This record gives sequence, C-alpha cells and structure tokens, in this order.
Amino acid sequence: MNEGNRARRMLASAARVLVAATVLIFAGLGVGALVTTLGDGPRPPPEESRPANNPFARTSLADPANRPAPQSVAEISGARRTPTVIAAVRVLPSVVSLRTERTVQSQDMFTRFFNRGGRSRVEAGLGSGFAIDDAGTIITNAHVVSGADRIEVVDRDGQRFEAEVVGFDELTDLAVVRVPPGRVPAAPLGTSSNLLIGEPAVALGNPSGYALRNTEATVTSGVVSGVGRDIQAAGGREVLYADMIQTDASINPGNSGGPLANADGDVIGVNSSIFSRSGGSEGMGFAIPIDRALVVASELLQFGRVRRPWAGLQVLTDRPDPESVFGRPLVVEVLDGTPADDAGLRAGDEIVTLNGRVINHDLDWQVGLVDSGVGSTVDVTFQRAGRELQARFRLDEVPTGRAERIEVLAGLRLITVSPQIQQELNLRVDAGALIASVGEEARGTRLREGDVILSINRNEVRSAEDAGELFEYYARSRDGSVQLYIARGTEIGYLQPFRVR
Repeated sequence: MNEGNRARRMLASAARVLVAATVLIFAGLGVGALVTTLGDGPRPPPEESRPANNPFARTSLADPANRPAPQSVAEISGARRTPTVIAAVRVLPSVVSLRTERTVQSQDMFTRFFNRGGRSRVEAGLGSGFAIDDAGTIITNAHVVSGADRIEVVDRDGQRFEAEVVGFDELTDLAVVRVPPGRVPAAPLGTSSNLLIGEPAVALGNPSGYALRNTEATVTSGVVSGVGRDIQAAGGREVLYADMIQTDASINPGNSGGPLANADGDVIGVNSSIFSRSGGSEGMGFAIPIDRALVVASELLQFGRVRRPWAGLQVLTDRPDPESVFGRPLVVEVLDGTPADDAGLRAGDEIVTLNGRVINHDLDWQVGLVDSGVGSTVDVTFQRAGRELQARFRLDEVPTGRAERIEVLAGLRLITVSPQIQQELNLRVDAGALIASVGEEARGTRLREGDVILSINRNEVRSAEDAGELFEYYARSRDGSVQLYIARGTEIGYLQPFRVR
C-alpha cells in the first residue's frame, strides 16, 4: 500500500471518530436532560397568577399618580394652568352632544309620475350645544335641529335626555332646546364686544359623535384670528353669517353649536361654520358672537320666534368699485312715522356709527340692528352736508312681524302688503297678499313664502282679506279650480291652477 492510500484511510478514520464523538455529545446532552426531568418526580402545580412586582408603583395618596384630576381652576398647579386647560375645566361640564333623527321622503320617477308618496327613511344627524342656565336651556345651531322629529341630548357623563325644541331662527342659525332642569350646569358666559385679535380661543364640541365611545367633548385650541368677518353661507341658504369671530382652533363637522371660549374660560361664541375645500378643518373656523346668541335665545324663550328690529329707513352702500365691500352707507329712504323719521334722519344722510360701532357697509347696519334687538334704544352718528350729527331712537319690530296674519287655506297664511312692508322686503309691487308661511297642507299650491298674490282667476287682490274671500268663494264652486297671478322676486306671472275645497 502506498503512502497516499494510507494517508487517505487515516483521514477517513479520524473523520468517523469526530462525527461519532459529535453525535454522542449532543445525544448525551439530550439524554442527560431527559434523565434529569424524569428523575425529579412529579411537577409542582403552577403558581397563582399575580401581577409582577412594579418597582415604580405609587402606594401613597401623596404621590401625584394617585391624585384625582383637578375639578376647579384653583386646584390646578401654575405650570399646568394654561388657557386651554382653564377653558376646558370651566366649560366642559356644560357641553352636550345632540343626536337628531328626521324622516326624509324619497321619490323616484315612478312615484313622482303617479303622484305617490314614495319611501320614507330616517336620517340621523349630530351636533353640539351648551347650557346657558341651570334650568335646562341649551343653545345650538338651527341647522342642527331644524326639521328633526326627535332630539336626544347626551351630557359628558353619558346621561341621555329627550330634548324639546323651544324655537330656532334660520336667519341667525341659532336654536334653543330644553332638557330637564338641574341636569346640565350653566356655562360661564362672557362677551364678544371686546375681543382681541391674537388672544387664545378654545373650541369645544363633539366632532366625532359616538365614534370615540366617549361622550365627553373634544377640546381644540388656537387664537382669535379675526373679528367682524362676513361670509357667504353654503348652498344658497339665507343665513346672516356676518360680524363673525374667526379662529384657527380646529372646528369639524359635529362641532356645530358648541362653545368657543377665551383664556378666562368664558364663552365668547357659538361654533357654526368652517371655510373648507376638503370638508374638514383647514384652520378657518367661524363662531357666532355670544352677545348676538343671547339676544336671539332671549327672543326664542319669550316669544318662540325672533322679532326683527326695524328703524324705518333703508341703507345702501355707495361703493367706489363693485367688488369692494366698503363704501359710504347712505340712507336712501325714510318712511313717515317710523323711529328713524321721528329722530330726524333723512334720505342722503351717511351713517357713520351705530352704538359706537363703525358702519362700513349696509350689512354692518343690519347686523347692528339684529344685535341690538327689538325695543332697544340705539345711538346713531351720521353725516349731513359735511356736519356730524347724532340721533337716538327706539327700535320697533319689522312690519311683517307686527302685521295680522290671515289663514285663508289650511297651512297658508297671508299678510296685506303695506308701504312699510314694501320697503322692508324691497317688493316691486305696492299692494297684494303676501305669503307669510306655507304649511305642509298647502305645499300643493306651489306657493312660496315671500310670494305676493296679485289676482285670483283674474280678480284683483289688494289685501289678505281680498284673497281670503276669493278662496272661500271658489271653494264653494263646482270646480274649485283657481289660477293665481303672483309676484316672486323680480318676476311676475301665473302659477299652474290648483283646486281649493
């Protein structure tokens, strides 16, 4: 055997020894482990479950982690006493969520063609609100509760109450609902008359509804970005979104009706709308000034409606350029026997201030009247022939508010057009029967609020009484068919005939 073969056999033998040794080592470890387990006898029962020892646990009430959350501003340490915290502690207990249900009728082409009722479905809505007294009076937005068949109010502790609508005013987008007294504490109310641009602002409300499984309101903070903002309502709605508070505190859908508070924790506004291209908050939120909200709430609580103030004059802005909102607010007409006439105002006067507030355009004038309210005394500064003069007078209610309403058909109420009503509504006609309200029973007439009936079956109508007599006459006739000639805005024409009974 040569040396090469002998060397190869020695290497192979060494390799087999090494492999065998390796197998034994691992097998020995396995056997040893097995023998050790079997040789110890039966396993003891597992220990009872108990929490692990926490070396950081606090056991004393003196430890900060065991102290309850502060319930008042006085209990908050100086380092934690920020404007947002102050507002949250003071206002959160008064904030509620509103859940609404309204029945909506839907029609397809088939049901419309055969004049059938269509299908009804229940539409849910969400909003926020806050208490202004301890008697259960809640302020929210009109668009939150308008048309609702049922309203449920939920407080911060999850208690639910059926709410009753006291009244709502779509022009100012404000509403008042009532829950049982003593359940929701009153929010601390401030004023919107002396706001500072840049001061802290805190928005409170429930933007998520019940999605977060928590009924306590959400708090967002920012600053008062601007005051006196006039914005256009979406969807062509006739809403007085004027002299609004602008804030960059995040306001989202569901926040509507919640309070806007200042650094003192006093409510200064009612969250109402946002300027958004995405549908969410983009840092441009708007709140109705609390001073206006309280005037409207008082009207709704006392009268169930909001009486519109009336001075008896018409103000238009002479603008240097059509795109500008600023100009000279000029008196273009003063009616005889009205508060403005008795105070000595004349056509051609230029309005400068109303109750100390500068009037830059005609909308400022209208907002100033609304914020003052019916029955209040106002001070007006105006210029005449280069001289600055003063006038003081008491505001009346608008003529349409004071006028007698006559129900001529079920759900159809009319008012006689007078010179004052013509000026108030800027009507093109000086006589006729003004449609004051159209109830559900009268929808088939196709009349709208604000229309003026000029004739019925070619018989002239100069008053609400004329219209009532003609409707009654044709209701007794065999056919009962009537065709109305009406004024609607800037247009005049005939409506499609309908039958009266």
